[in-house]
Amino acid sequence: MNPKEIREILASYYAPIPGLIEYKVQKYMDLLDFWGRKMPLTSVRDPQEILRFHFGESVFALSLCKMTKGRLADVGTGAGFPGLAIKLASPDLAVTLIEPNKKKCAFLHEVVRELELPNVEIAATGFDFSGVARDSAEFITCRALGQQKAILGWAKDKLAANGYVVLWLGRQGCEEVAAMDGWHWEDPWLIPGTKGRYVLRGAPI
Repeated sequence: MNPKEIREILASYYAPIPGLIEYKVQKYMDLLDFWGRKMPLTSVRDPQEILRFHFGESVFALSLCKMTKGRLADVGTGAGFPGLAIKLASPDLAVTLIEPNKKKCAFLHEVVRELELPNVEIAATGFDFSGVARDSAEFITCRALGQQKAILGWAKDKLAANGYVVLWLGRQGCEEVAAMDGWHWEDPWLIPGTKGRYVLRGAPI
């Protein structure tokens, strides 16, 4: 995809998009394609769908949670989503990517190096052993990992004062999370172009 197309599509999910982000996303997508021929990084193959599903849906969270400064801890980041995509759209964030798969971590290190992204840490482990300090993360993100109860229990200890957890879920997942005690959840935001995928923001009570 050319940079103009990339910028236009990303702008339909979040604005204002930083200048020159389209070139970094283009390089990221090239790396995703190259590495994806050697190891499973995403089941999505069409470049436009990759852009929308991985990058667009990630940065959409910035529409309801202005993650401009502070630390973001992304649990189960996989190929870097949503954590690295948000970092591209909000470059002043410090980001910790938590991913137990060592091969995926090698890919993440390559992306960070090639895109020259500062203030990014990669924890090659599960979230329980990630080394995220108590009260240190202004934002904790997780996209469809399926361990919401355990992650939320962990997140309560790691969130800074006035911090938020941001989750990417289907409708049933939103209802299940909203029923959990000890949290206040805002109304879920439907992701543009989808019929049943949402971003949900919440904080401990």
